[in-house]
Parts: sequence; structure tokens; C-alpha cells
Amino acid sequence: MYYSLTGKLIHTEPWMAVVSCGGVGYKCMTTMTTLSCLPLVGGEVTLYTHLNVREDALDLYGFYSMTECNAFKLLIGVSGVGPKSALAILSDLTPDRLALCVASGDAKSLTRAPGVGAKLAQRIILELKDKVSKAELAEGIGETAAQVAVEHSNLSEAAAALCALGYSQSQAVGALAGLKPDMPVDEMIKHGLKTIAKM
Repeated sequence: MYYSLTGKLIHTEPWMAVVSCGGVGYKCMTTMTTLSCLPLVGGEVTLYTHLNVREDALDLYGFYSMTECNAFKLLIGVSGVGPKSALAILSDLTPDRLALCVASGDAKSLTRAPGVGAKLAQRIILELKDKVSKAELAEGIGETAAQVAVEHSNLSEAAAALCALGYSQSQAVGALAGLKPDMPVDEMIKHGLKTIAKM
């Protein structure tokens, strides 16, 4: 129903931003990531939105990027993942990192979000992995994740090598986030080691 809102930012608080459009203030539930990207109150802002319809309420969710909005929609499509949990996950993980966690089976990173236990994290990976591997996130999480999901891809080999060196899977996944999947494995490992050293 609503694709986006463009207007003046009139209020923010944890998990919420209010955008004034045409004299109406739209309350948008959102992530801490989006809140960190917003201008000061009074500034012009565009939020990409999703309207969640329940029997007793219509809840509007707004995001600074379409990528994050699409990631939110994917998450709430998973059995057992509600909007609150999806916001918590996306406050801890960027969409690219979420995709890498799903593609590499890194459930531990997902459990860092409040309210996400080990079983739910495994379900998220199980239900989203096919979508990532089939590159159904062209306008969502991105092609890098689709490449990671392919067996024996350079990124998965590099992640496995970093794990073999004693780093956790979440460290390896985070260190390799954003790399081009066709980069040589040895270069990925070097980049990953440098990135971990800075963490």
C-alpha cells in the first residue's frame, strides 16, 4: 500500500521515527541502523516502508534503504519471526552481513539479536538459504550472498580457511563482507586477516 514516505523528520526515539507528510505524522517502527542514518529532527528524509496488517492494528515500518526494507520482508516471512525480532536482527546485522550469515550457515551471529534463540536462527537459515542461493534477492540483499551460497565458492573457501586459523565463523563472515565473489581466495584471506586485526 505504501512504498515510501518523503517528508520532514519530526521525532525519533529508540525503534521509531515520525515523518510528517502533507500535515500527517507517520509513525514508522524501524531499526537502530536506520535511526543512525537519519538527519537531525527537522531534516528531509525518505523512508522505504512496509505496512504490516494485523486484526487489531496497522503497523508501519520504515527503512533508510530499500535493501534493508526487503531484508525485513524476507525475515518476517520466516515462520516464527515477527516484526520485533526482524528489527532486532537488522539492528545488529546489515542486510549484506545477514545474507552472508544465511549463506554460510552462521546461526551464532543471528542469536546475538534479542529474542532470537538457536532454534529460530537455524530456521531463518533453513528457510532463507534457498532464496539466497537462487539470487531471488536481486533488489534485496544482493548478488554477493547468492554467490556465497554456491558450494565451493571463493568466499566460502576463504571463510573456511579463516575458521581453520582459529577465528569464529561470525568473525570470518564479517571480515569477508562486501568482497567480490570472483576475488582470488588467497587475496580474500589476506583481506579478511587485515579486517579482523582492526576489529
